[in-house]
Amino acid sequence: MRHVPLLLGLVLLATSAHAAPRSEYVTMMLQAFAAKVECPGTDVVYQDLVQKAQEMQQPDGTTEQVRKAIAFMHTGGKMGERADDGLMQEVAIATRTTNLDQKRLGITTWCETQKSKLAGFIRAKN
Repeated sequence: MRHVPLLLGLVLLATSAHAAPRSEYVTMMLQAFAAKVECPGTDVVYQDLVQKAQEMQQPDGTTEQVRKAIAFMHTGGKMGERADDGLMQEVAIATRTTNLDQKRLGITTWCETQKSKLAGFIRAKN
């Protein structure tokens, strides 16, 4: 019984050292780019997305891979590059959930929500 706090501390330390799921990062990136397209006067701060990927312990190059996969899917293959099936599936799921959120909330409310949710990744255009 007296080793329980030590064991819990080790478990918490071990879990905090792991990278966040890529799907979480993909969804955040997709929402940032969707905000750029859907919300007037909004732009994406690409370098801050790269920094966030590093904070989330994503492998180097993840931001560019995700950007290309989003572009590929949303332009019907005319831009970007097709990624591996797992990443393409994550982009598809993020797209569906974002579309559902936009429909449920309405685009105006969705945009307002994204401004606070994605502060640091999106900003007003100069």
